[in-house]
Amino acid sequence: MNFELKQHFQIESARFLPNLAKSHPCAHMHGHSFKIILSIVGPLDPKIGWVMDYHEISKVMAPLLALLDHKVLNEVPGLENPTSELLAKWLYEKVKEKIPQLKSVNISETPATECVYPVS
Repeated sequence: MNFELKQHFQIESARFLPNLAKSHPCAHMHGHSFKIILSIVGPLDPKIGWVMDYHEISKVMAPLLALLDHKVLNEVPGLENPTSELLAKWLYEKVKEKIPQLKSVNISETPATECVYPVS
């Protein structure tokens, strides 16, 4: 039987979406308090009593968060068009290399919005 772990992170970042019409508000520089949730699925280690150490997840995320927090996302290689969808995909690909049990990345750019990648 598997468990699902979720760990939450937050970044403050600026961005603009260059592929939108100039009349769209998001085409101009603006900021968000992005909430990031990683979902990790796996079996319980019967000896230790957990699926994965949250500290290990934080260690994997630390260098990625350093690239994103208090930065202009458009300046991060691979995020030239930093929509929530592309940010979720970018993070998923980076984290999945280090944490194969990663199920999904959830991004909220506002309290009323959410993007999940991938969706099974």
